Amino acid sequence: MIKRLYHGSVNIIEKPLFGHGKPYNDYGLGFYCTDSLDMAKEWGVGKEQDGYANCYEMECDGLRILDLNAPEYCILHWIAVLLQNREFDIPSALALEAKEYLITHFVVDYENFDVIIGYRADDSYFSFAQDFINGTISYRQLNNAMHLGELGQQFVLKSRAAFERIQFVGCEEALCSEWYAKKMLRDKTARRAYFDVERNKRQRGDLYITQIMDEEMKSDDSRLR
Repeated sequence: MIKRLYHGSVNIIEKPLFGHGKPYNDYGLGFYCTDSLDMAKEWGVGKEQDGYANCYEMECDGLRILDLNAPEYCILHWIAVLLQNREFDIPSALALEAKEYLITHFVVDYENFDVIIGYRADDSYFSFAQDFINGTISYRQLNNAMHLGELGQQFVLKSRAAFERIQFVGCEEALCSEWYAKKMLRDKTARRAYFDVERNKRQRGDLYITQIMDEEMKSDDSRLR
């Protein structure tokens, strides 16, 4: 299967290099892509800097692909990966206990895969995950919040084998005058919807991190599906 991918950057990147990049991204060191051209253009620009949506094709057959949105995983697996790579605000004993619990019981051996598919934790979505481990929102609210801004998924190359498969096929310019405003609007829309609809809308029977820990829920618990 050939996959069309895009990577937003201020540079044209004809040959992504294995082992380069920032180690503290969502899924650790890797080359972060999307299957959305528009999203790549948003990611590629700065407030006052134009950028590019680099376009690639990649043969995926034979690669070990971890899809964190597959039925065997839940959103807590995604958070457990984030907790191992991103810096979370841990303001309380509850948040620290939640972090330890999720890493212990929802750990994914993600480094043994060639490619990871999963949510992208930009500023607004990362704050939703922080609110969950701080006990502010429920599991249901977290799941709903992750779809508020239609952020889509990331497609992250992790292994040397994956980097050898990706082929540059061109790029499209992204003007900051157009795409930076769209990026900010997407984030603002998600945050507004979150505060207006999700954060203040508790429902009877909602699961919070305290109950998940107290009942020692694991990934096979039907309430987490």
